Order: sequence, then C-alpha cells, then structure tokens
Amino acid sequence: MNRILLIFILCFFSSCDDGDLIIETIDFNDTSITFCESTTTVNSTLFFKLNTAEALILELQSGLLKNEVSADTIKSAIPGQSLLTYRTFSDNVSKNYFCDAVPPITPTVVEEFEGQGGEVFITTVQSESDTTIYEHKIELSGISLVNSEGLRITDLIINDFGTITTKE
Repeated sequence: MNRILLIFILCFFSSCDDGDLIIETIDFNDTSITFCESTTTVNSTLFFKLNTAEALILELQSGLLKNEVSADTIKSAIPGQSLLTYRTFSDNVSKNYFCDAVPPITPTVVEEFEGQGGEVFITTVQSESDTTIYEHKIELSGISLVNSEGLRITDLIINDFGTITTKE
C-alpha cells in the first residue's frame, strides 16, 4: 500500500509538461480594422485591430491589394510573405501608437506573439453601388502565434479579419 501511495505521489509531482502550451482565446471579431492613412489604397500594407490593451497587427505582402475583381482567392503565407503579430500592452492602446512618426512611450508592450504559421486569404469584389470602389475581404486560416519563449497560443477566434475598401 505504501508503494502504491509513493508511486501516486511521484506521478503527481512529476506530471507531464505540455511543452509550454498556452490555451488562450484571442477574439477580435467585434473590432473593426484600423489603418494609418485617411483612406486605404492598393499600396496600404499595415492594418490592425485594437481591443483596449490588445492589438492584432497584420502587415500584408506588398502588391496583394489590387483594384480589380479577383478570379480566385489570393493567398499569402504567414510568416514569409505577410506578418501577423499579437501584442498585449500595459494600458489601453490607440491608433497613435502605430501611426505617429515617433511612437508614444506608453503604453509599453507586455507580451508579443508572432505568427509562425498560417495564411492570409483575400477576396476582392467590386462594389455594387460604385464601380470605382473595391472591397477586399481579409481572412486568416491556420494561424499559430508564438512568443520569444516558445509559448504558443492555440485557441484563435480570428478567422475573419475584416473588409477594407479601396478606390480607383
């Protein structure tokens, strides 16, 4: 009986490590896309979503946005072609943090996770109300975010990044 108790205690205190796996939910579905320019153009590449003290930052590969209807879904690999970063901050973050020529000192980045896998999908359609406007639906798939310590976020609810418009 003592041996069984000892084995149980040893197993309890030396339980398996899950390999630095974090289960966390990132949900930006109810936040809109923000960008630094007053209007987006086909040359725009930096888009972000802000949720109080969190940011989801997408830097698209140059040339992905075009003022033409896409016959197929345009794909861009993360990382390599496009970049996706998730940051948490010490306080609420605003558009100025990303858009000012000299970023503000505060808030500071508490933690940063970079996209280590996944894809960006872009589908472009022409606006039904104005033929000079193009709507680019941006979706994310198979995203894997990892920080510098190797910790991984696995539960992502960020499939639909949002829709942006450009004009000829």
